[in-house]
Amino acid sequence: MASFVPGFFLSLSLILAIGAQNAFVLRQGLRRAHVFWVCLTCAACDAVLIAAGVAGFGALSEAVPWFEPVMRYGGAAFLMWYGWQNARSAWRGTAGLQTTGEDTQSLRAAVGTVLALTWLNPHVYLDTVVLIGSISSQYPDRLMFGIGATLASFVFFFSLGYGARLLAPLFANPRAWRVLDAVIALTMWAIALKLLFL
Repeated sequence: MASFVPGFFLSLSLILAIGAQNAFVLRQGLRRAHVFWVCLTCAACDAVLIAAGVAGFGALSEAVPWFEPVMRYGGAAFLMWYGWQNARSAWRGTAGLQTTGEDTQSLRAAVGTVLALTWLNPHVYLDTVVLIGSISSQYPDRLMFGIGATLASFVFFFSLGYGARLLAPLFANPRAWRVLDAVIALTMWAIALKLLFL
């Protein structure tokens, strides 16, 4: 437990901040669209990255010099595009007004978006592979530290995805959807600009 608990809370603190991935999970949860698979994909990706970090692959960016800039600019481009999609939705006010019912996005498209939001975001690598990986070496049981960090990811994403339903009455109002889309767009653009001007 001396390694498990710190791993759990470190991971939880890193993923609590609203980011591209979290905003997408929240939106899917509100729409009740492919929630299980979206949450599972997010948590499974984190598990792979945490395992890589704990296993000692945090030096990837040093070993492969072109890795970091490719991920940074590719991630920024994707986030700018995704932010634009949400900004258009907020401006038009026509998308996502129903919190229940059929969603126009297929399961493949939803999972594809999650994978892009995860693997094209350099901060994910910094938080999981580098930060969690390096901190895990300070604990006596790196395996338990990694298990704690991974469990935190599963708990967070499934809580966010399914807990979003509690906000459904609020998002029955079309104006609330427009505000959410606008906030998501601004979040995406802010992260993209941060990546471009690191």
